[in-house]
Amino acid sequence: MLVFGTQMHIVTFLFVSIEIVIFFYLAIFHFARPDDKTTKLNLILIFLLLTYNITGGLLPDPKLPGSYFLQEVIAYATGFITPCYFPYYVFKAFGLTKLRFHAYKGVYLFLIFPYCIFVFIFWLTGDLKDAQNLLIIPVLYAIWVIISLSKAIRYKYNHDFSSVNARQEMIVLLFSLTPWIGLPIITYFNLGQAVEALVTNIGFLLLFGLQVNRHVTELRTEHEKLMESEQRLRSWNADLRDEVTKRTKELEKINEQRTNNFINLVHETKTPLTLIKNYLDEYISKHGAVEELDVIKGGVDKLTADVINLFDIERFSKGIDSYTHDQVSDISSILRDSLPLFQHYCVKHKIECSTIVEENILVKADPNAIFRIINNIVENAIKFTDPGGEIIISLTTLEDEVVFSVTDTGIGIPQELQKKIFEPYYQIGYKNTILQGMGLGLPIVKKVVEGLGGTIVIESNPSKSLGTKVIISLSRYEPRENDKPVKDVDGITKLNYFNYDNISDGEYEAEKRTILLVEDNIAMINFIANKLRTTYNVFCACNGSDALKKLFAMPVTPDLVLSDVMMDKMDGYAFIKTLSEQDKYSHIPIILLTAKSTPTDRLKGLRLGAIDFISKPFSFEELSQKIETILDNIVRQQKAIINTSIANLKTGKNQEADKMAQSSISTFEQNCKLLQLTARETEIVRLIMKGKTYKNIATALFISEKTVTKHIQNIFIKAEVSNKVELINKLNK
Repeated sequence: MLVFGTQMHIVTFLFVSIEIVIFFYLAIFHFARPDDKTTKLNLILIFLLLTYNITGGLLPDPKLPGSYFLQEVIAYATGFITPCYFPYYVFKAFGLTKLRFHAYKGVYLFLIFPYCIFVFIFWLTGDLKDAQNLLIIPVLYAIWVIISLSKAIRYKYNHDFSSVNARQEMIVLLFSLTPWIGLPIITYFNLGQAVEALVTNIGFLLLFGLQVNRHVTELRTEHEKLMESEQRLRSWNADLRDEVTKRTKELEKINEQRTNNFINLVHETKTPLTLIKNYLDEYISKHGAVEELDVIKGGVDKLTADVINLFDIERFSKGIDSYTHDQVSDISSILRDSLPLFQHYCVKHKIECSTIVEENILVKADPNAIFRIINNIVENAIKFTDPGGEIIISLTTLEDEVVFSVTDTGIGIPQELQKKIFEPYYQIGYKNTILQGMGLGLPIVKKVVEGLGGTIVIESNPSKSLGTKVIISLSRYEPRENDKPVKDVDGITKLNYFNYDNISDGEYEAEKRTILLVEDNIAMINFIANKLRTTYNVFCACNGSDALKKLFAMPVTPDLVLSDVMMDKMDGYAFIKTLSEQDKYSHIPIILLTAKSTPTDRLKGLRLGAIDFISKPFSFEELSQKIETILDNIVRQQKAIINTSIANLKTGKNQEADKMAQSSISTFEQNCKLLQLTARETEIVRLIMKGKTYKNIATALFISEKTVTKHIQNIFIKAEVSNKVELINKLNK
């Protein structure tokens, strides 16, 4: 019974329909699990069977295009190609390693090659019966494959067929492949399409059924393992959650204890600081101020301010407000009283200060809180504005709001940091100096402003322009008849830790040994320098970068370097690393003075070349004795070296000294490194020294002339020169 007016028998059509459904199922499963190699093998097998059944069922047919010869060649081709895939399929899918020869070589020798001869004879004679005589070769080869298959299964299971899997695999594979032996016989005797489809496809269905059974077993095993793992994970998560909860409570308790201890410590510190501050103020008022007392008072005031900030930030973190906002404050008067102080420090720092202050602006707030807001915001503006900059302080009203703003032309605050600066102890890191503080000012200001129901906004975008504008908005208070606004506060009346005094090197005396002192705290550098100048020549710098420039101006190479670690622009570690790389200065002994005294910090400094590490606070007598001892040892070493050199000259053993002299790098290279010129800047300087113009330099380095100009401007700034001639002279000095 044929279907749809074709040569395909209904039995073949049913197998084709079943196989199409299986093919699409396998295709979907393959997309879901692309790493499953067995599914891929099954897809190829079902595709070949579909091709074989369709071509074998439809061809030959006079109604279809193509000659009788071509249709028969195609039909027989699929009948040969499909059996060719079976050895490879069972070799890969079932792990039968003994079938490697048949999978990769045998099918080509005994199936593909005979098929080519079959086609040639059919074309030569035109008689299909003559060509069919060659089908005896595939039949014999199929018998050989079955025998090899049996041996391969035995080898795989080590001749042990006690397991169900071994027996099942042996039976199904033999039954699935054996029907293909009969294919040539069916074809030769022309037993019909239905018989051919039944014999060949039933074998495939047996094989596919075995694979499905195994696949289902594997999936079930995976599912059971997954469920077991999920159960273990749930149990583990529950235990972990309990442990985390327990540990969290313990840590919270420990943290609370530490916080309470810290608050108690800070609180206890406030009492002696108050006594020291008041007795010091009383002594100064009676006997007058001297430089040493001003330094002490500045330190006490800063320490007092830091202790108050520490105490307040911990109270705020516990939800306790440090202020009671039940008073009416005249913010205009409080700001005006503070302005002379701020303007004084702006003048000293060479900053232009402009003010816009409306009169009689009232707020319902603690006056000390208002002073704290004003004080902190203006202080920050002064700290981070360079000389020549400008600060604008404004206090205005907008409807029922009070708007206090401070605008500066400082470094600015990147947008990604504008939220972090309100986190306790966070510091932008622009200046690693005493002016930077502890990172508590803005967090406290934010807490105070929020406690007043106000807002604080930062407007800054350093990528477009320098400067920062801080805007604080508070609710304006409308006065009543009985209100008595507070117009002044008992805050710190002098910012002694704002110290912009210049440092001086003093006159050089040839008979004294020379020390280079690098320290960012002006009070500290003046204290140490004044003490040391009685015995030594002392040259001073505020950071590592300035110290490198100072080396150019010094009349002699220093005998010793005293350096702080935490400084802006270039810290102490980077400074001594740069010195150690210069032959001219690598021999100079370096002592580090720092508050960072952990073993890691000490080890880092010593590895970089420091010979000693003195922790702050320190005794000057101890420092002085160490300096004297080190310099005396250097003198003794120099004498020993001179004596050794004289002895070597007498005996002709000075070759090593000549080699060392030849290996030293040029003065130009050393000076470039000391000025911290980049590789590109050094390259540009070389071309300048050759007399190249900006345009020639741009062409040689494949950059724009504008970029060359910008690089040269940076070079002039680093070298502190104004033209090429000064630059060349300085680098060749």
